[in-house]
Amino acid sequence: MDFITIIYIVGGLVAGIGAGYMIANSAVRKTNDKVEADAKTLLDQAKLQAETIKKEATAEAEITKKTRMLEAKEHWQKMKAEAEDEAQKRRNAISQEDIKIKAERKDLDKTKEQLKRKEDELDSATEQVKAQQDQIAKKREDIEKLRQEQVTKLEKVAGLTAEQAREQIIEALRQEATLKASSYVKDIVEEAKLTATKDARKVVLDTIQRTATEHAIENCVSVFNIESDEIKGKIIGREGRNIRTLEAATGVEIIVDDTPEAIIISGFDPVRREICRLSLHRLVQDGRIHPARIEEVVAKTRKDIEHEIVEIGEKTAIDLGIHGLHPELIRMVGRMRYRSSYGQNLLQHSREVAKMCATMAAELGLNTKLAKRAGLLHDIGKVWPEEPELPHALLGMELAQKYKEHPEVVNAIGAHHDEIEMTSLISPIIQACDAISGARPGARREVTESYLKRLRDLETLAGAFDGVNQAFAIQAGRELRIVVDAERVTDESSSMLAFQISQKIEKEMQYPGQIKVTVIREMRSVAYAK
Repeated sequence: MDFITIIYIVGGLVAGIGAGYMIANSAVRKTNDKVEADAKTLLDQAKLQAETIKKEATAEAEITKKTRMLEAKEHWQKMKAEAEDEAQKRRNAISQEDIKIKAERKDLDKTKEQLKRKEDELDSATEQVKAQQDQIAKKREDIEKLRQEQVTKLEKVAGLTAEQAREQIIEALRQEATLKASSYVKDIVEEAKLTATKDARKVVLDTIQRTATEHAIENCVSVFNIESDEIKGKIIGREGRNIRTLEAATGVEIIVDDTPEAIIISGFDPVRREICRLSLHRLVQDGRIHPARIEEVVAKTRKDIEHEIVEIGEKTAIDLGIHGLHPELIRMVGRMRYRSSYGQNLLQHSREVAKMCATMAAELGLNTKLAKRAGLLHDIGKVWPEEPELPHALLGMELAQKYKEHPEVVNAIGAHHDEIEMTSLISPIIQACDAISGARPGARREVTESYLKRLRDLETLAGAFDGVNQAFAIQAGRELRIVVDAERVTDESSSMLAFQISQKIEKEMQYPGQIKVTVIREMRSVAYAK
C-alpha cells in the first residue's frame, strides 16, 4: 500500500471521527435541554404540592389549636369549679370547728368554775380535818397520860415493869410454840420414817449383809526387816552416799536408828514406799550396794511395780466383770492398791462400793453394770499422780469424761460429794454406798487422841444444854445418850432437846457416818422404911 492511500485512509478516519463527535455533541445537548425542561417541570409540580400541603397543614394546625384551647379552657373551668367546691367544704369545716371550739371553751369555763368551787370546799374541809387532828392529838396525849398512870399503878401492884411482863409473856408463848412445833416435827418424822424409808432401809441392810467387808490399816511408814544390824552400815554407805542415793531415787525418807533388825521407810506415797522396800530387799539379797547399783535396781523395781499396777487393775476389772476400761483408767485402779484413805485401803474400798452399788441397783431395777463401774471409779481422782487444784470428785469426773465413760458414770463420780448436781438415779446410790463403806465399824481407823477428843467434845456439847444431868458417848461415838432432870425437862421438851442437840452436832462437829442422840427422862421416887 502506498503512502497516498494511507493518507486517504487516515483522513477518512479523522473526518469520520469529527463527524461522530459533532453528532454525539448535538445529541448530548438535546438530552441536557430535555432533562432541564423535565426537572423544571417537576420542580414546579413539587412547589405546587408543597404549597398545597402547607396550606392543608396550616388549616389543620389552626383546627387543632382551637380544639386544644377549648379543651384546656374546659379543663381549667372544671379544676376551678373543683377548687371552689373544696374551698367551700374547708370553709364549712372551719366554721363547724370554730363552733365546736367555742362550745368547748364554754364547757371549759364551766369546769374551771366547778374546780374553783371544789378547791374552796377542799380548803374548808382541810381546815376542818386539821382542827379534828388537833383535837385527836390532844385526846391521844390525854389517853397516853392515862395509860402511863395505869401502867405505873399496875407495875406497883404486880412488882414488874412493862418490859419484864412483855418478856415473860413472849417467853411463855415461845415455849408453847416450841413444844407444839417439836410435837409436829416428831409426828412428821415418825410418819416419814414409817412410809418413806422402810423400803430404803431394807435395801441398804440387805446390801450391807450381802457384801463382805474387810478391815484396813492406815500406813505412812513401811518397815524393812533385816537379819542383822551390820546391813545398816552397808545401806548407809561411806559418808551416807548410799542412803542419800536411795532416798533421791525413790523419793522417800529412810530412817536408820536404834530399832533392832529394822529400817523405817517413811513417805505419804505408798507406791514410792513399796518401790523402796523391794529395792532394799533386792540390794540386800544381791550384796552389792553402791550408788550405780542402787539406781539400776530402783529403775528395775519401778518398772516391775508399774507392771504389777496394770496387772492389779486388770485383775480387779475382771473380778468385778467390768469391761472396756481405758488403759489409763486400769492403771489408776491398780494404783489404788497402794493408796489408803483414813486408814482404809482405797482399792478395797472401791471394790466394796462397786459390789454394794451393783446390789442396790439390782434391788431398785437399775443398770447394775453402770452402777458397778461408777462405784469402782468414784475415787480415781485420789490417785492422779499430779498435784491437782480440784477436789478429787471433780478431778475424777474430768478424767472419766476424758476417757469417754458413760454420762451417768461421769455424773455419779462428780456428784458423790455434792460438788455438782445429781442427774441420774445411780448418783445417789454411789454416794450412799461410799458413806456405808467408810462409816461401817472398823473401816477407818482414827488416831486414839483424836478419837478420845471427839468423844469428849460430844459429851461436853450435850452437857451444855439446860436440864442435862449426864451425857455418855457410846458405840465408838456413834450414839450419844443423855440423861436429863425429870423436874426440869418434860416429855414434850425432851424430843425438842434431842433435835436441838443433833442440830448443834451437825453444825459444830466433824464425824464419819451418823450419830444417834437418845434423851432419857425418868422419874424416881425414893422412900425409906425404918
